[in-house]
Amino acid sequence: MSSIADRIGGSLLELIRRRQRLSVPQPNLDDDLHPLPAIQREVRFSDFERVASLKERWGLGRDTRENWSRLWQWNPAVRMGSAELKMGWVLETEQGIVGYQGSVPLRYRLGERILLAAVGTNLVVEPAYRGRSVGLLRSFYSQTGIDLLLITTAIPSVARLSNALRAKAIPQPDYARVLFWVLDPQQFAKAIVAKARVSGVLAKTSTVLASLAVRADSRLRRRAISAPTGFRMNEVPVAAIGDEFEAIWQQKLAEKPRLLVDRSPASLQWHFMIPGISPSAWALCCHRSGRLLGYAIVRHMQDRDTGMRRAVLADLLVAGDDRAATAALLAAALEHCTRMKSHVFEVLGFPKDVREILLGWNPYSRRYPSCPFFYKAPDRSIDAILAEESAWYAGPMDGDTTLMP
Repeated sequence: MSSIADRIGGSLLELIRRRQRLSVPQPNLDDDLHPLPAIQREVRFSDFERVASLKERWGLGRDTRENWSRLWQWNPAVRMGSAELKMGWVLETEQGIVGYQGSVPLRYRLGERILLAAVGTNLVVEPAYRGRSVGLLRSFYSQTGIDLLLITTAIPSVARLSNALRAKAIPQPDYARVLFWVLDPQQFAKAIVAKARVSGVLAKTSTVLASLAVRADSRLRRRAISAPTGFRMNEVPVAAIGDEFEAIWQQKLAEKPRLLVDRSPASLQWHFMIPGISPSAWALCCHRSGRLLGYAIVRHMQDRDTGMRRAVLADLLVAGDDRAATAALLAAALEHCTRMKSHVFEVLGFPKDVREILLGWNPYSRRYPSCPFFYKAPDRSIDAILAEESAWYAGPMDGDTTLMP
């Protein structure tokens, strides 16, 4: 998003940060110099309250006990494990839990092979114990009875540790580049200013300037998005996903072998129906001559700190990778997000042919500081296949991005 970064994230936000620097509370360094002894052990279900408190304290959002049941008891992949699957690991002192690395099982297909994967989730460690993060990651990457280990939301420090533990970055050069559309410039600007913790007159002035910059920039780069004709489109809540989706899933499995997270109707519903959360995911369906050709799933989320409503392309599956049907679904997703009054629509991952369509619509983009997606396959034959970019169909369903509240 170089143009937006230049206009807003540069001079404007630097001015804001400069004015705030003296008012930011500094950490108590004495606490970090003398940490209590900590032991590492496996997560137990009874750890929920303390883990949830740790996560929320460091900005990872609220979790629920019902969601823990969903991830580790109702999970369709749980019955695949020949031994007891790990929920993750914690660092614990006499005063409580100070570190956590979760591990969620997911079922995958690679051609005819059914794979059991473990997905890393919500690595969080108190500052005084962050040197122990490597032990939590080592335990995750060393699990036995697992065919594939994935961490898909790695920050740069986790990326470096993953490399040191012989995990590999996904062989997709542009995976770290997020494509996005600003659907509401004013609310988008307001969220940026709120993220910088600005208040009062400065916040109002900054919001107006940022909004004008985004609006002007959007007009300059806007390109018409024309959806291919000849398709019938409709929307259904994820709870209504049924047999038509099973037919698409089976057809994709019969096509060229690629690594695909399980997309059976039951797994899709489990994945996107989060307990205690109002329905936030919709399936957009593309039909021709009465037959379902493909679907896109859009998930809506709201940042509780800034109020920004963000929509993400959570999944997209099209029979035969039909380009016209893919374009029709992507256009429908953008229209859906606008109608649902989302402020931003984002796309992370997906193969080159999908991204080529999106890039033709001149989106904004931003890059992660480093690749967020790492994998480790203990079986050498699987590892050799996954070394090729063409073996992947990676997106938000591969990991915890769309699993958490």
